[in-house]
Amino acid sequence: MKVNQFPDRIIEIEKEEYLYFGGTAYLGLPTHPEFQKLLIKNILQWGTAYGSSRSANIQLSAYENGERFLAQFIKAEAALTVSSGMLAGKLVIEALTPDTNCFFHFPNTHTAIKAPNSLPFFIGEKLNPRLLDTATEKITVLADSVPSFHVKPTDLTILNSIPSNKEITLVVDESHSLGILGMNGCGIFSTINLPNIKRKIMVSSLGKAFGLTGGVIASDSEFINQMRNHDTFVSSAGMNAAFVQTMADATTIYQQQHQKLKDNLNYMDAHLIKNEAIHFDSNYPLIYPEIEGLDDIFVANKIIVTNFKYPTDANNLNRIVITANHTKKDLDTMIHILNQNQF
Repeated sequence: MKVNQFPDRIIEIEKEEYLYFGGTAYLGLPTHPEFQKLLIKNILQWGTAYGSSRSANIQLSAYENGERFLAQFIKAEAALTVSSGMLAGKLVIEALTPDTNCFFHFPNTHTAIKAPNSLPFFIGEKLNPRLLDTATEKITVLADSVPSFHVKPTDLTILNSIPSNKEITLVVDESHSLGILGMNGCGIFSTINLPNIKRKIMVSSLGKAFGLTGGVIASDSEFINQMRNHDTFVSSAGMNAAFVQTMADATTIYQQQHQKLKDNLNYMDAHLIKNEAIHFDSNYPLIYPEIEGLDDIFVANKIIVTNFKYPTDANNLNRIVITANHTKKDLDTMIHILNQNQF
């Protein structure tokens, strides 16, 4: 299906309007008028693109402003922006590889933080025995904050079971939790306080909830300084400077839209009949329904949800996305369909 404008809560296909419960614009920012005005203002100041290295002799204050905001928002010592979430993940893996004896990945870990020769964290339902052996070594654990097909954050307390002879670095991809979970949408990074983790690093796309093409790496100041001097970062162009500055300017809008999203999720929670066929959590804007024939029911009711083949799963990803822009009428339509067809 091809559309000729941004797919917000309503999209037009072949001259017919459909309710849209898909995409990743969780805070509804790409079509938010005030957010757009901020972005346009910053494009007029910073241009449409800046292709120079971040290490060049000319330094744009937009990057300092945006990265200071991100560090404070995420509750990290420091943050660094790059041109995409995928690059953020690949860059971190590249930087960690020389000092990592072995990588381990949680199930359904996103491609952005996949490492060559990484071992599964679990074998069956138990920890990989390699994590429990007596070898003294540095390991890096890779995990999504909320994996696809899930609606609750990954339980990372299992890392407490790894013995102290393993020096643990944890990398968490927060592309689908930054702007959503935590206070004002700060994500889960600040809540990860496990005693046996030597270093924690978060990476995230900013093109989801934050509504701007780019990526972020957040961690302690020492690691972020290391990333600033990494060859790949030095030789790459940065995130669009106008986009980075817009984040710093949009603090109030982020808070307002996050509250709207929370209100919509609370409304869904109050009216949606709870059933095992509907995977939903009131803190998270994705719903995974397991109802036979639901796609046809949606089409009959002029509703479109996200559906595509996901790399980490054998099944098609079929999810309902609630955004801050959905109205109560939109939600009532979805609630009625789900409540009528889940039994």
